[in-house]
Amino acid sequence: MHLKQIILSSLEYNLWVNEQYDKWLSDKSDVVLTSHVDSSFPSMLLTLQHILQTQEYWWSVLMERQNIAVERQEEDGLNRDQVFDSLIENSRLILNHFNALSEDELLKTLAIKNEWFSCNFSKFEYVQQLMYHAAYHRGQVVTIGRNLGIIDAPLTDYNFWNLYKDRTDIFAGMGN
Repeated sequence: MHLKQIILSSLEYNLWVNEQYDKWLSDKSDVVLTSHVDSSFPSMLLTLQHILQTQEYWWSVLMERQNIAVERQEEDGLNRDQVFDSLIENSRLILNHFNALSEDELLKTLAIKNEWFSCNFSKFEYVQQLMYHAAYHRGQVVTIGRNLGIIDAPLTDYNFWNLYKDRTDIFAGMGN
């Protein structure tokens, strides 16, 4: 398997997981989504908003537009629909962009220097960062939910998706 296919599979998975979380949380009340639970971010909605903000940041890096400030960092009041609409749209943009890149373009290094860190990695490594960061915080969303009595989180394991992504009998109604 080539690097490009690995990255595209990861980005397809990211989009699919975001769609699953959208469906999962679509019937949860705003009270539940904004309920305070001790965590890195104190509610499910704020954690999801952080995932969106960070994904948008990495998208700006990958598009080599690091000077674009991600203003959502300070923005309060995004509701569940706004967060998921933006997250899913951004996930599609990233997937479509990387689908058009060559393997050489995936290996291109980008230097980042900002107030938090300095580094010089390849585009595909930044995609990995985007993916791992989102997975970490999605796990927190599930844990926050469990602390609030929400026990119906969807199965979003990468291996499950990878094994069954082409099986309509498994993914019927799951947003595949």
